[in-house]
Amino acid sequence: MATQKNTPLPPDFQLEEYRIVRQLSSGGFSLVYLAEDAAGEIVAIKEYLPNSLSLRSEGQTAPQIPPEHYSTFMYGMKCFFEEGHSLARIVHPNVVRVLNFFRANGTVYMVMTYEEGLTLAQYIRYRRNAKRPPSERLIRAIFARLLDGLREVHINRLLHLDIKPSNIYLRQDGSPVLLDFGAARQTLYAERPYLKPMFTPGYAPPEHFRGKKLGPWTDIYGIGASMHACVTGRAPQRAEKRLEEDRLVPLVDSEHAQRYSHELLAAIDACLRIEPEERPASVPLLQKVLREKARPPAVQKAEREAGEAEAAAAAAAAAAAAAAQAEAAAQAQVEVAEVEPQYEYDSAGETEDETPYNEYDDLEAEEAPTSEQSTLA
Repeated sequence: MATQKNTPLPPDFQLEEYRIVRQLSSGGFSLVYLAEDAAGEIVAIKEYLPNSLSLRSEGQTAPQIPPEHYSTFMYGMKCFFEEGHSLARIVHPNVVRVLNFFRANGTVYMVMTYEEGLTLAQYIRYRRNAKRPPSERLIRAIFARLLDGLREVHINRLLHLDIKPSNIYLRQDGSPVLLDFGAARQTLYAERPYLKPMFTPGYAPPEHFRGKKLGPWTDIYGIGASMHACVTGRAPQRAEKRLEEDRLVPLVDSEHAQRYSHELLAAIDACLRIEPEERPASVPLLQKVLREKARPPAVQKAEREAGEAEAAAAAAAAAAAAAAQAEAAAQAQVEVAEVEPQYEYDSAGETEDETPYNEYDDLEAEEAPTSEQSTLA
């Protein structure tokens, strides 16, 4: 049943007080419809309908569930319903608003506000085709505001667990919205390991494939991967492949360093660390970096070159000082050698001065320094 596909509800179908207009999207876990409520307001409705557990054929409204998948289907439906209940508590401009959730047709539905605009994935594709990558200012603005919403999600002890460009919606005014939470899916897969998880290549973090604990750090990886896509026009190397051989080139060492600031690229690289503890510890810390004023790459290059020149000059000065010190030490040794006593002998082999030389005579002739002289010395 893994390859089957569910038939969506038809246009004009009456679902409680909502009229289905058309299907918006579909995935392995759910279907999404454009609908109209009793007041004529446009909404989006998400229907729980996993392909691997159920099948709805043409002309049917309720899905057919094989007995061997019934308990799993019901458990997933419970997770989906609880997720809707939890999301309904969050009212934030950067998080999709859940208006209602109910049971019907043997499954559950989540009613959300409908936003007009396009996904970040569509925007990235458009800019890539136009060979005009998004500006750093735009990337910082989108993700700083998106992190406002994600912080609210984490405050409510929830996780998104499926952050990627296709789940980031850009309204017509440019403000971002987090869509399509994946926590219910991940809970179902964790409890039913025989089900094959569905991850978007490049955006799922390593802990998904290691079976490690998930947390806010998991969402931070998704944020980093989405920013990476904005910069490069494509997803980063798949995490499961990175665990075998990490070939992901840090952005700070890539050609993109000519266009984007070191601070932004370093932040993205940090979010994509394989080990969760090496990523930014929290959403506010990442926000702080994104909200700092970016310095143009040209300015950073000039500063870097000035720093390198200053370091080179300091090294040269240190080397010159060391050479001068060595030369002074050598000169001192020469002077000591020149003051050593010399004896001149006449042709008979006797000294001109028959008085024996006592090297201590000179020392005894010197006056002992006063305390003042000792202090100045």
